[in-house]
Amino acid sequence: MIEKNVLVDNPTGLNAKTAALLVQVAGKFSSNIWIKKEDKRVNAKSIIALMSLAISKGTDITIEAEGEDEQLAINELTELFQFGLGD
Repeated sequence: MIEKNVLVDNPTGLNAKTAALLVQVAGKFSSNIWIKKEDKRVNAKSIIALMSLAISKGTDITIEAEGEDEQLAINELTELFQFGLGD
């Protein structure tokens, strides 16, 4: 399992539009992928689960991936957050 800490820096945080993009990207990978905020960990392939985290601008999260393409998943999802989730 690989994990990477990321700061959510886009203006709207994780809203429905950005959560949908995150789910779309996570869904490309066969690995299990989770997003963790504080002590809550959810499936990154579930928009409902992601929205339940209520991630706002300035929130520190952890992306976790486990599986055969875990490194690719971590790299692509980290890049997605670095570029503001398309906002």
